Amino acid sequence: MRSRQRMFAAVMRLLLKCLRLGRRRRFRLLRQVEQLWHYGHLCLRSLLYNSFTNGDVVLDSLFEPVYWLVDHVTRWFGVVFVALVIGLTSSIVAIVYICLLPLILQTYTPAWICWHLAYGHWNLIMIVFHYYMAITTSPGHPPQAKNDLTGVSICRKCIAPKPARTHHCSICNRCVLKMDHHCPWLNNCVGHYNHRYFFSFCLFMTMGCIYCSISGWDMFRDAYAAIETYYQTPPPTFTFRQRAFHKSVVYLWVLCSSVALALGALTLWHAALITRGETSIERHINRKERQRLQKKGKVFRNPYSYGSWDNWKVFLGVDVPRHWLTRVLLPSPHLPHGTGLSWDLPHCMMEQRTPLLAI
Repeated sequence: MRSRQRMFAAVMRLLLKCLRLGRRRRFRLLRQVEQLWHYGHLCLRSLLYNSFTNGDVVLDSLFEPVYWLVDHVTRWFGVVFVALVIGLTSSIVAIVYICLLPLILQTYTPAWICWHLAYGHWNLIMIVFHYYMAITTSPGHPPQAKNDLTGVSICRKCIAPKPARTHHCSICNRCVLKMDHHCPWLNNCVGHYNHRYFFSFCLFMTMGCIYCSISGWDMFRDAYAAIETYYQTPPPTFTFRQRAFHKSVVYLWVLCSSVALALGALTLWHAALITRGETSIERHINRKERQRLQKKGKVFRNPYSYGSWDNWKVFLGVDVPRHWLTRVLLPSPHLPHGTGLSWDLPHCMMEQRTPLLAI
């Protein structure tokens, strides 16, 4: 009898312990849910009642996963884009040398042959040089030491000094001096030290594509007309070499015309930005600042603009007239004005404005 009572008491004690343990776990789970609820409520209130929060901040927060995906895809596919540019350009050059150049040498006059040889090879050298320099030249990064610079802001992502015109690239995960944008076709950022190379590559590539499209227009029409006869009955007696020639000419003309339109529009856009003395990022910043000051009855002035013509001279590094030949029309690895850390008036601009200041 006593043994039964002891067993019953032991079972009841075990049951009570299980109930207490279950209650503790239940209370702990409820406490965690309550903490998560308070944390979410606090985050929501911070977004809604923060005086620095606006629609842009909310949209950036919502699209943060999309930005993360785009950044990582662009980072990994940059090498593929560079290989694509090299492959397509090499294919066009091969078609010109194998298919078009022999025809030019047989049918054109000596004057036109000299023109095509001189201009074509000069344009090709400028394209190759500026593309190589654009992908291999670092855009420039601010120093990480906090004591090296004064009067600058601090990057919220790098927690490092951020000079004027410097912006953080989420793809490179670094701050870039005078950042314009991250170009996947270069697998590199476009910044202070390679901005000229990028624009020159776009300009000379557009010129080369327009040159190929205009020069090959008659050949394209003949080749396209020949391809349309492939499906006639009976089919024409074209050899494999002739068919390859026709398709190569059509491929060259279509690709060059398409690139000329797309890249030409991009080149014109960047030319307008250079004329105003601003980058792609500064274009959006200056537009908002201009609208803000316009509401107050004030006029916005870009502190980094020296005038349309002088902006081009500073951008291209033209200090004396002969630099238009040696630094613009010929390959030149000269450095841009300044270090990208401070934006003092260039020496060529100071010499021009000294008499006015003296008066």
